[in-house]
Amino acid sequence: MQPLSSPSAPAAPRPAPRPLFFGLGLCLLTLIVYLPVLKSEFVNFDDGLYVTSNPHVQAGLSWKNFIWAWQTNVASNWHPLTMLSHMLDCQLYALNPKGHHLTSLLFHLASVWLLFEVLRRMTGAPWRSAAVAALFGVHPLHVESVAWIAERKDVLSGFFFMLCLGAYLRFTERRTVWRYVVLLLVFSLGLLAKSMLVTVPCVLFLLDVWPLRRVPLTSWQEARPALRSLLVEKIPLFIVTLVMSAITVYTQQQSLAKLDAVPISRRVGNVLTSYASYLGKTFWPAKLAVFYPLPGTVPVGKTIASAFLLIVITVVTLLRLRRSPWLTVGWLWFVGMMVPVIGILQVGRQGMADRYTYLPAIGLFLAVVWEVAELAGRRRVTKFAMGAVAAALLAVLALACRMQVDTWKNSKTLFLHAIVVTDRNYLAHLNYGVALAHEGNADAAMKEYYKALAIQPNMMEAQAALGNALHQQGRYYQALPHLRLAIRLNPESAQLHHTLAINLEDMGLHDEAIDELEEALEISPRFADAEYGLGSILQKQGKTDEALEHYQKALKINPDLNDLYGPTAKLLADRGDLAGAARLYLEEVHREPDSAVACYNLGATLERMAKLQDARSYYARALEIDPNLAAARERLILTGGLPVGPMAAPEKP
Repeated sequence: MQPLSSPSAPAAPRPAPRPLFFGLGLCLLTLIVYLPVLKSEFVNFDDGLYVTSNPHVQAGLSWKNFIWAWQTNVASNWHPLTMLSHMLDCQLYALNPKGHHLTSLLFHLASVWLLFEVLRRMTGAPWRSAAVAALFGVHPLHVESVAWIAERKDVLSGFFFMLCLGAYLRFTERRTVWRYVVLLLVFSLGLLAKSMLVTVPCVLFLLDVWPLRRVPLTSWQEARPALRSLLVEKIPLFIVTLVMSAITVYTQQQSLAKLDAVPISRRVGNVLTSYASYLGKTFWPAKLAVFYPLPGTVPVGKTIASAFLLIVITVVTLLRLRRSPWLTVGWLWFVGMMVPVIGILQVGRQGMADRYTYLPAIGLFLAVVWEVAELAGRRRVTKFAMGAVAAALLAVLALACRMQVDTWKNSKTLFLHAIVVTDRNYLAHLNYGVALAHEGNADAAMKEYYKALAIQPNMMEAQAALGNALHQQGRYYQALPHLRLAIRLNPESAQLHHTLAINLEDMGLHDEAIDELEEALEISPRFADAEYGLGSILQKQGKTDEALEHYQKALKINPDLNDLYGPTAKLLADRGDLAGAARLYLEEVHREPDSAVACYNLGATLERMAKLQDARSYYARALEIDPNLAAARERLILTGGLPVGPMAAPEKP
C-alpha cells in the first residue's frame, strides 16, 4: 500500500511544456495567420525598384551582381545583404511572387521562434516569453514588414537582430573573445540588411539592466562601476554603429528633406504625435495603411498632449525601475529603437509607417506582458483566467492580422484600403490609379491621378502619370503641360525627358524631341531607350549613319532590346556590311524564334552573301511559321528550294 500524502502538502507544480512545443505552436499560429500572403502579387510600390524592374536582381547571384550590391544604393538605402537575398530569390523562383513571399514569411517565423528562445533563456519564464513572441508574430502592425516584398530588409534584419540577442546572451554567460566576435559579426550582418539596427548596442545595454541584471539597482554608487564596464565592453559595437550611421546619412542625403521644406517645428510636432500614434496603433491596431502622408501642419494642442503623454510614461517607468525594471526597459527599448525612423531626419514623404514598429514594438510587448503577469500574480488571478483572457486577446489580434494580410493581395486592394482608412492620401490615389491603368481601365486611372493632383499639385509622379495617360489616348497637346511640369519638378530624371521626347515626336516636333533625348543621355549616358529613340528619329530624317551609331550603342547597353536588332541589321546591310547584318538577324532569330519576318530577313541577307543553302533553310523556316508569307515562298522558288508553281504576288515582309 502506498502512503497517503499529507492533506496540507502542496500539490506538485505542473511542469511547463517543452520549449520545442512552444516554438512549434508559435510558428504554427503565425503561419496560419499569414498563409494567404503566399497568394499575393507584387505591388507597384518599391517592388519594382527592388525586384520586378531591377535587371541586376532578376539576373540572380553572380560575382558581377555581388559587386553591384555592395556599390549601389536602392531607394536611397545601402543594404547589400538585402539585395543579395532578393537575387537569391530570383535565382530560385524567377518572378513568381509566391516564392518571394515565402522567403519573407520564413524569416518572420524564424524570428518568432528565436525571440521566444532568447527571452525564455534570459528570464526563465516560458509562458511570458511565449506571449511576447506571439504578439510579435501576429500583431497587425507587422503585416507590412512581412507581406511587402520590398520590405525584405525588415524581416531579414529582424532575423539577425534575434540572433544578435542570442549571441549576446551567450557572451554574458561566458565572456570570451570568440563569442564577442560572433556577436560583432551577427550585428554587422544585421546592419547590412537594414541600418535601423544602429540602436542595438543601446538595446543590449537595457538588457544588462533587466533581465540579465548585470547592473545592481540598489544604489548609484554600486551601479556606476558596472555601467562604466558595460559601456567599455560595447565600444566595438558603437564604432560599427557610427560607421553605419555615416554611410546611411550619406546614401540618404538626396532623400533627406531640407529645413525649408520641412521646418524644425513641423518635424518636432510630427515626431511627438507619431510616437503617440504608434502607441495607439499598438494597443488598438485599426485603420492601418501602407502610407501615411506627412501632415502639412500639426496642431499645437495635439503636439502638447503627445509630449505630455510621453513625459508621463517616461517618468513613471523610470520611477518604477527598481520595482518593475521591465517597464523601464520595455519603454526605453520602444522609444530608443524608433529614433532612427521617427522623423528627426525626415526621409521620404511619409509621416509614419507601420513597418517601423517591427522591432521597437517588442519593447512594449515585453513591458505589458510582464507587468500584467505580475499584477495578476499579486491579485491571485487564476492561471486559467489569465490563459483564457490571453487566448481571447490573441485570437482577436490574429483575426485582425489576417484581415490586414488580405489587403496586400495586390496593388488595387492595398491602395484602395489606404484611401478608405486615411484622408487626403495622394500617394494612395496615384498608385491605385496605376493599378487601374495596368488593368486597362484608363479612364478610372485618370480620375485617380486628378484626385492625387488636387491634393498635391506638385507631385511629380502624378503629373507624369497623367501626362502618360493622355499621351496613350492620343491627346498629345493635353499631355504636354503635365510632362513639362513633371520635368520642372524633377529636371534630373532621364526617364521623364525620354517620355516627353516621345510625346513631342508624336506631335511632329522632331527637333525638340531630339533635344529632350540628348538631355536624357547627358543625365544618364547609358540610357538605352534614349539611344534607341534618338536613332529612330534620325533614321526618319535620313541621317542613317548617325542613326546606326545610336542603335549600336543602345544594343551594347541593353542587348535585350529585341525589336532593335532588325532595324540595326537593315542599316548595316544598306551600308554593305552583310556579315554584320547577318549576325544581328541571326541574334534576332535566336531571341524571337517564332518571327517569320526575322527568318526571312536572315535568309535574304545570306542569299546576298551567296550562301544559298543557308538562305533556303531560313526561307523554309519562315514559311513554316507563316505559310502566307509570299515573299519567302518566292525567294525559295527562285533559289531552287521549291519547284516553280502558282503563287501569290510577293509581299513585303
